[in-house]
Amino acid sequence: MLPLLTLRQLRFLTAIADELNFSRAAESCFVTQPTLSAGLKELEDRLGVQLAERTKRSVLLTPIGAEIAERARAVLLAAREIEDLAATQRAPEGGDLRLGAIPTIGPYLIPRALPEIRQRFPDLRLLLREEMTESLLDGLQTGRLDLILFAKPFDIPGIEVMELFDDGYHLAAPPGSFGPSPVSGDQLDGARLMLLEKGHCLQRHALSAFPDRDIEQDDSFSATSLATLISMVSEGLGITLLPNLALDAGVIGGQEIAIAPLPDACPRRVVLGWRGTSAKAPLFRELGDLLRRTRAGM
Repeated sequence: MLPLLTLRQLRFLTAIADELNFSRAAESCFVTQPTLSAGLKELEDRLGVQLAERTKRSVLLTPIGAEIAERARAVLLAAREIEDLAATQRAPEGGDLRLGAIPTIGPYLIPRALPEIRQRFPDLRLLLREEMTESLLDGLQTGRLDLILFAKPFDIPGIEVMELFDDGYHLAAPPGSFGPSPVSGDQLDGARLMLLEKGHCLQRHALSAFPDRDIEQDDSFSATSLATLISMVSEGLGITLLPNLALDAGVIGGQEIAIAPLPDACPRRVVLGWRGTSAKAPLFRELGDLLRRTRAGM
């Protein structure tokens, strides 16, 4: 009688599905390549089907292999949540917490909150990753992340969301462009904004800040970070919208640019999200309250 399949074998299969390379898959599982290959062969023998097609240079999952890999992810996630449930029972406010955040929120909020997090949860080890929203949602749903910090709106079925605060905008322009007075939407009609590259949700949020106005992205330029945008504005190359959170955290850093409030802009809504099945929901809500207080105190 063949032995039962194991979580280790399923982990090997999902790693191969992710990497499509035996060497990288083995590294991600912290095993040698022969160990990974042997584990996959054992799983194939147990199931009686071929899961992967191997060549000297590449590996491809068979159709049944791809389907089983997806089901394996759900099994591994359920196993992880069983471990989390037991760990939460032993130490409700301890252990590792894998927090993902979008780059236009995480660097400006988390460092301000860390001193209070460490004081309030001394046994908690926070592991922070910065990723785009789609990657964060995937990481949460597959169990790679425990908690994510991002901005709505997004389609998030199966995820529990805690709304933290609204984040408005200021208009950033070259020095001397205007005084400190607020700028209205009609003043921006026909404006072309320098924005972050596609994939950053802030790009979409900025374009929808004035949904009734003719505002477009300057297609001649896109940036990978707010710091790059600010440098381009300071050189007189265009205008952009900066989130208030980043401004309050000091993102300008002494660069000479003109800033004007945009009180009638539609803000983005910053939220905290986790799987509805997570045993750590009470801890996540406490962290959400702490992040909300941190933002209010900036």
